[in-house]
Amino acid sequence: MKKFLISIVAALMTVPSFAQFTSGGFEIDRENIYYGIRFGGTLASISSDTKYAEMGTKLGMTLGGVIGIRLSSSVPVFLESGLYYTERGGKEGKYTCGYNNLEIPLLIKYGFHATDEIAVLPFVGPYFAYGISGKTKKDDGLGGIEKVSTYDDDEWMGLERANMGFKFGCGAEYNHLYLEIGYQLGVTNISKMDDVSAHSSAFFANFGVNF
Repeated sequence: MKKFLISIVAALMTVPSFAQFTSGGFEIDRENIYYGIRFGGTLASISSDTKYAEMGTKLGMTLGGVIGIRLSSSVPVFLESGLYYTERGGKEGKYTCGYNNLEIPLLIKYGFHATDEIAVLPFVGPYFAYGISGKTKKDDGLGGIEKVSTYDDDEWMGLERANMGFKFGCGAEYNHLYLEIGYQLGVTNISKMDDVSAHSSAFFANFGVNF
């Protein structure tokens, strides 16, 4: 997994710039294309209609690359997509669930100047994700840890890999530097059990650079 994440960063750093995207900077008065890198964290949880699958918050990491395209020459509206690796899941009692996804968002962003040098971009849109890794760990209370695959319903309740939801929040950009906070609301039932409903959601905060 470490080699995979390093490869993503290396690829993003070698992509040529499509256009300048600065704040002072943020050229919301004309068409442009931008791309960027993101790094941050999530505070994820799993909600359910039963206590058996309910899990509280768990910290995770986010790493990704994005590309944004202006949709209108008269209105500062942008479509942003990209590819993220996000660590999700939850923690409850003796159990810690890792639910790590590759995620593709489709966000609509509206840009405006808060000051001459700071641009603000609220956003909303769906995301589509697929679980690529994850272990569910149980502390036996004696210093031992039992581990099973998060997706293995023979040993645990099991979670579906495919999931989607909606992402909303707000970003701010200053001289290529970008910061955003928001929330991901999972709408797909990711439980493999017929009589159990479960959803993965998360607060997130990302820092990055736009080019």
